[in-house]
Amino acid sequence: MIPARGGSKGVPLKNLQAVAGRSLVARAVDAARSAGAVDLVVVSTDHPGIAAEARRAGADVVDRPADLSGDEASSESAVLHALDVLAARGAAPEVTVLVQATSPFIDGAALDRAVRRVLSDEADSVLSAAPTHVFTWRLDDGRAVAVGHDAAHRPRRQDREPLYAETGAFYVMRTSGLRAAGHRFFGRTAIEVVDERTALEVDTVDDLTLARALGGDEHAAAPGTHVGLDVDALVTDFDGVHTDDRAHVDQDGHESVVVHRGDGLGVARLRRAGVPVLILSTETNGVVSRRAEKLGVECIQASADKAAALRAWAAERGVALERVAYVGNDVNDLPALALVGWPVAVADARPEVRAAARLVLDHDGGAGAVREVCDLILAARAAQDVPR
Repeated sequence: MIPARGGSKGVPLKNLQAVAGRSLVARAVDAARSAGAVDLVVVSTDHPGIAAEARRAGADVVDRPADLSGDEASSESAVLHALDVLAARGAAPEVTVLVQATSPFIDGAALDRAVRRVLSDEADSVLSAAPTHVFTWRLDDGRAVAVGHDAAHRPRRQDREPLYAETGAFYVMRTSGLRAAGHRFFGRTAIEVVDERTALEVDTVDDLTLARALGGDEHAAAPGTHVGLDVDALVTDFDGVHTDDRAHVDQDGHESVVVHRGDGLGVARLRRAGVPVLILSTETNGVVSRRAEKLGVECIQASADKAAALRAWAAERGVALERVAYVGNDVNDLPALALVGWPVAVADARPEVRAAARLVLDHDGGAGAVREVCDLILAARAAQDVPR
């Protein structure tokens, strides 16, 4: 069971973020499928994009109800709901494994060993944990108190028995015990010791950046993007996307910008394919209107709330937000990026925007980024033999 809801706050659509060319949810499915003792992999999600990604990776999908998809819902509640759905389908697993998609480097062999420990009745529940020799402390009314060690005695690392830090990567449970207890720790609980190098959890933008560095990423790209971007509409910011985010100001205060001719050709091809395009800008500037007119696309300016404007525009045209690609470059794009199925960042976007993106383009803003995203959309339509 892999719980993977769509409403992550710290990193928007976190479970679709890519590390080393595979989304977090796909990496979790891969790890689970690589464990020989696992014979069924199920992703529980409330998000259609995550569901589609899970199926592409080879998992079954259980639709997670809204009341189990909020910030306060526990992983156990999602797992127990999925077990009920499977029971209605006639499946009654002896052992249930909770795999966390937020752990991008799960060791499938360690997971397999943990499952077999429960199957062989060595334990009732097993958690993954990494050894640590860190001296830990807590604050008690502002006073530091040693935890797990004697502050007056500081033996060398090699002379100390390790403690074990729960990694959060996986939990293996006898299903009957899980149902009876309602939580993941019950009966004879054991530790499956894993390499501390696999223990990273992605909860923040910094965690995601570190995971990508460890995975050798230069750009984040979700699986399948090499064949295109499957969406029904394209929405872009203007400054920093159609331009390089610089403005030329003459002695009379008139502003001008530089745009890329290739972007215009890409948009023209997209329009001929029947894909609606919108430029959505916070600023009010005549150059934005003129460029939109030149491209023959819609334009909304002076939008203090880009997310609300985007939601209204998509609703008016009957386009589902999960079928929209939004291209941005700066922090004011984050609310809109969080709304759509395909949040996209230009190559030189702010780090926060790159982290929130499901796809980071190879081109900078004003240097062919719009053409690139247009070509990806057209490639997806051609791959699906959509009439142009």
